[in-house]
Amino acid sequence: MPLLFLNEKSWTTTCDQARADEAMAEFVDAVRAVANEDREETALVSETGLDALEIAEGYPVRKWIGNSPKNHVRWQRLRALQNRSPVRSVYPAPDADGGLEYSHGGEIALGLGAAHFMDGIAVSLPVAPEWQTPTVSLDRSELVELDDGSLEFEQETVDVRHVSALPHVDEYRPWIRKSSLARAATGRQIWERRADLYPHLQFLCRTEAQLSDLDPRWIVPVRRGLDRLEAAAEAWDPAATPEPEWQSKVTPEGETRKRVCRFEDFDGTSATFHLHARFTPGAGRIHFRLIGVEGKIRIAHIGSKIRPDL
Repeated sequence: MPLLFLNEKSWTTTCDQARADEAMAEFVDAVRAVANEDREETALVSETGLDALEIAEGYPVRKWIGNSPKNHVRWQRLRALQNRSPVRSVYPAPDADGGLEYSHGGEIALGLGAAHFMDGIAVSLPVAPEWQTPTVSLDRSELVELDDGSLEFEQETVDVRHVSALPHVDEYRPWIRKSSLARAATGRQIWERRADLYPHLQFLCRTEAQLSDLDPRWIVPVRRGLDRLEAAAEAWDPAATPEPEWQSKVTPEGETRKRVCRFEDFDGTSATFHLHARFTPGAGRIHFRLIGVEGKIRIAHIGSKIRPDL
C-alpha cells in the first residue's frame, strides 16, 4: 500500500482561479493514477482535512467543489483516499527524544519529510515550478546516539519521491507495483512474512513479540535495516570473508556491554549477539550474530538500545 503525503507547502499559492482549477484537476488525476496501480487501498495522509485548505489565496477547496459537477466528482474520488492522521505523528517533534526534522528552502516541511521517512510519495499541487518535478530535495537533521552514549545532530540532503502530474506517476509505476507486492505495512506482517522477505535472516522467537508490538514510527526504519542485512547476507561467502560486506553501519558492542547482549539461542544455550545495526528515530538497535556455517544472520533483538539491569 503506497502512502501518499500531502505537501502542504504547495497549497495557498498565488494564481488565478483558472490555473487553480487546472492544478486541482492534475492533482486528482495523479493521485488516482497511483491508487489505480495498487491492488490495495492507497492512503492520502494530510495534516488537516483537505476541505479546510485553500488551493490558492482566497480560493478554498469548498468553493472549488461547488463550482462545477466535475469538481464534485473529483472531490468524491479524492475524499475516498484521505487519511486524516496528521503527518507529524509518523516521526517525533524536533524537540523530542530522537528529534528529526526535514526542511525545504529553509522552512519546515512536514508532508515532504513524512513521505521520505515513511518511504512513500509526496504529492503536490502543480502550480509553482518547484513542485513540477518527480523528486524534491530536502535537508534532514536528526539527533542520534553515538557508541559512547553522547548525542549529536547528523545532517544530510535527501531526495523524496514526488508526484504532481501523470508523467511523474509513469516514472514510479514499477516501484509502486513492486512495493505493493513486497511491502510489510506492520511489524506483525514483517514477522509473518519473514521467511519470504528475509530468507537469509533467522529470527529468535523473542523477536516475535518485539515486531508485533513495534512502534508504528519504526516500521519503515526496521524494514530498511532488515532489507540491508538480508542483502549483505545474500552476497556473503563465509569461505572468503569472516563477515559480510555491510550495507549499513554495523558495529560490535564493547567488552563491558557484551554481557547485556546474551540471549537464549535456538538450541537452548546462551549466546552473545553483540553485533548491531541501528535505526532511528531514537536509539533503535537490531542485535544479531553470524552463522557462518549456514551463511545466515541470526537476530535476537529488535527494539530500543539494550540497557543494563540496575
